[in-house]
Amino acid sequence: MASSAAIEGATPASAALNSVLQRVQLAAERSGRVPQQIRVVAVSKTKPVPVIRQVYDAGHRYFGENYVQELVEKAPQLPEDIEWHFIGNLQSNKVKPLLSGVPNLAVVETVDDEKIANRLDRMVESIGRKPLKVFIQVNTSGEESKSGVEPSGCVELAKHVSLNCPNLQFSGLMTIGMLDYTSTPENFKLLANCRTEVCKALEISEEQCELSMGMSADFELAVEMGSTNVRVGSTIFGAREYLKKN
Repeated sequence: MASSAAIEGATPASAALNSVLQRVQLAAERSGRVPQQIRVVAVSKTKPVPVIRQVYDAGHRYFGENYVQELVEKAPQLPEDIEWHFIGNLQSNKVKPLLSGVPNLAVVETVDDEKIANRLDRMVESIGRKPLKVFIQVNTSGEESKSGVEPSGCVELAKHVSLNCPNLQFSGLMTIGMLDYTSTPENFKLLANCRTEVCKALEISEEQCELSMGMSADFELAVEMGSTNVRVGSTIFGAREYLKKN
């Protein structure tokens, strides 16, 4: 899944991407994994299109955004072969503009209840696009400030998506985890345990259920603990400048 950036003539962002990809490769090798099985999603929130284009021109194709309005504005200005991941909290009234405004949306990683799953399912059918891949967001840290279904509820939500949402393709589990390195391993282990339970309930292999865990501060640990999808923003793009969002 990973793509490599050319070093010669690299921009700061593309050079940083190359460094991240190398670190992912080393983490994979340390844990006996194949680096190509790990996707690096370059999280470009608050970053302008020209900077995103630098990373695209380095050969990367996986990008993530947290805000619907920002993604809807950026996507048409960038190549159609980008695979966009939506990784922010998604409100029901934002589903239509997201799906209709971003035809190359690859995954919504933040489905955390039946209501948003049903809304996505109906809208995918309404606009006639191909089935949409979704991850179920799990609140592994137990923090009230974090979105996500409780770990005890992830099996039922996965069943609902798989059995009652024909226009959605259940593809994995996602967590943010506690931003505390001492707690992170337990959060990641809990998500892996959730995957085991979900795969057993759905009678699918673990290879059919991705784990999206790990961000700039802990993506190497996440890879070592089985993540197939890491979401890396500031380590690639630099510090963010937050503006008013929708």
